[in-house]
Parts: sequence; structure tokens; C-alpha cells
Amino acid sequence: MTRARRFVIAIDGPAGAGKSTLAARLAQKLGYVNLESGAMYRALALKALASGTALEDEDRLVALAAGSRIKLQPEGDGNRVLLDGADVSQRIREPDVTDAASKLSVHPRVREWMVARQRDMGAQGGIIMEGRDIGTKVFPDAEVKIFLDAAPEVRGDRRFRQKPTLPPDAVIAELRERDRRDRTRAASPLVPAPDAVIINSTDMSIDEVIARAEAIIAERQMQKAATD
Repeated sequence: MTRARRFVIAIDGPAGAGKSTLAARLAQKLGYVNLESGAMYRALALKALASGTALEDEDRLVALAAGSRIKLQPEGDGNRVLLDGADVSQRIREPDVTDAASKLSVHPRVREWMVARQRDMGAQGGIIMEGRDIGTKVFPDAEVKIFLDAAPEVRGDRRFRQKPTLPPDAVIAELRERDRRDRTRAASPLVPAPDAVIINSTDMSIDEVIARAEAIIAERQMQKAATD
């Protein structure tokens, strides 16, 4: 495997921007491992809900995390998520767990625990990781950093089409509230890394987004090869 294939690729952005789809498709094309930070937060949020742990109680959440085993197993079309040995891949995608994960993730010490686990998982490179602070906090030295964004209305429509459990207006309102929490939290707020390339996918198809990301990666590979 060449050095270029050992890149760490960080993809950040708000909810509904298409980060998971982009990361999964790129991982398949490049032969990289796709590490979902969001799935890890959701897994811990599921355990908090199941155990009755208050999402506002940082001390108990940190203790809960310390006794948890969260594992991502790459599959052909995504990841299998194991929580303490149990497959929770489907359950963690439900709205209650997603909302709980957003609330849980504001706690600095919870994020510190997650960051340490994520760095361990990506220490060898050759990974794509998507989330909200991957390029700024988890892998600040990542060779490729992409910040994927889109208008709230577009992101809300995408979420509604995935799971039409709420009216479109309610989905958009929920996304705006999540954006507010993510962008204003004290620990690792959602902001593009200074050296990230911003892709606004509002008027782009997923194939166009992937093509743009591949071009960014190829440019970085050429730059790296020129300096080696």
C-alpha cells in the first residue's frame, strides 16, 4: 500500500449534509476503512437511554462510557455497530437515539473519551472518518479535510425522505436546533478547520459531491508525492 493510500481523511459538517453517504462511498472506492464517529456517540446514547442515565449528568455518562465497549466492523455497505458485543446497528439510527446523542455529545469529558477511542482506531491511517470535529479535534493533522455543508431546507428534505416520521417543517426545525447546539457548544463546536476544503452540496448531486471529494484527495496525493 502506498503512502497516499494511508491518508487520514476527515469529513465534517452539520446533520443531514450527506457526510455518512460521502464517507461510505469514498471508503468503498479507495479501499479505506470508514469510521463513523456519530455511530459511536449514538451507541453510548443508546446505553444511556437503556440504563436511565440522565443526559445532563456528565459524571455518570463518563462512568458509563468507561465501562462500554463500542466496536465498528466494516461491512460492504457501511458499518456494523457493536455495543458491549450486541449488534445495535439499526437501533442507533432511530430518532430518539439520534436526539440523545446530540445532547450527550455536548459534554467535554464525554468527547475526550470518544476522541481517545477514535484516535486509537485511526492510528494506522488509511481511514475516512466523518463527524463534527474530526478535522479540528480528533485528527487535526489529517492529510485531507473536507467540510460538507448544505442549506437547512435541503438537509431537512433529505432527512424527511430517509425517514418521513415527522412533517417536513418539523424536521427542518429539529435540524436548526441541532445546528444551534452543535455550533455553540463549548467543547469542539462545529466549525470548519482552517485548512478544510468546504463543499456546499445544496445544488449538487451525491455523484457530483463524490467527484469533487475525489479531486481534492487526488490533489493532496500529488502534493504529497511531490514532497516525498
